[in-house]
Amino acid sequence: MAQNDRNTDELLPTRHSLLSRLRNRDDSRGWADFFQTYRSLVYQVARQSGLSHHESEEVVQETVITVSKRIPEFHYDPSVCSFKTWLMNLTRWRIVDQFRKRPPAGRFSDPIDSGPRTTLLDRVPDPRSLNLDQVWETEWRNHLLAEADQAVRLKVSPEQYQIFDLYLVKQWPVRRIASELGISAASVYLAKHRVASLLRREVKRIEKSRSNPDGLL
Repeated sequence: MAQNDRNTDELLPTRHSLLSRLRNRDDSRGWADFFQTYRSLVYQVARQSGLSHHESEEVVQETVITVSKRIPEFHYDPSVCSFKTWLMNLTRWRIVDQFRKRPPAGRFSDPIDSGPRTTLLDRVPDPRSLNLDQVWETEWRNHLLAEADQAVRLKVSPEQYQIFDLYLVKQWPVRRIASELGISAASVYLAKHRVASLLRREVKRIEKSRSNPDGLL
């Protein structure tokens, strides 16, 4: 196996190995891997739900703690609940917890104000009504793309990735890229095609592995 392939595999620990490690609360490296892999996903979903930066950071911390407590009861069965859905549900409840911790509306307002007051139950969303499904799907997809992008960077040359970035991300015209980099238009198309193909393949690999009990977490 090439060095780049080994580095790519090391970026994404296997479901079997990482889940086994997470069941050992003393495995600090395993928990560090889990935190590094999923922190951004949980944080972004919390922010999209209307929480502040501080509240979202709390959601991340509390979600990790909840995973540590409940990971022994998680058993892979896609017909019942995938890891993706399981993690989303844990995150959903931690988001609700943050809404619940907010002080009552008007708590520090003028006591003479006799306007309407909201009760705690009025302010705390029902977990079932907190529709995170679309937000989670969007952030999950972004999460996969970021991981795939990181892996692809290790498989192509810096010049090839630069061409891909200029063409598809920054949307430079082919002629401008060729002129700026001193290459032919054909080289631009070839590099763009190669990197885009690798990225699509990597996304599919990650998606497939995360639906496979012996694949990636």
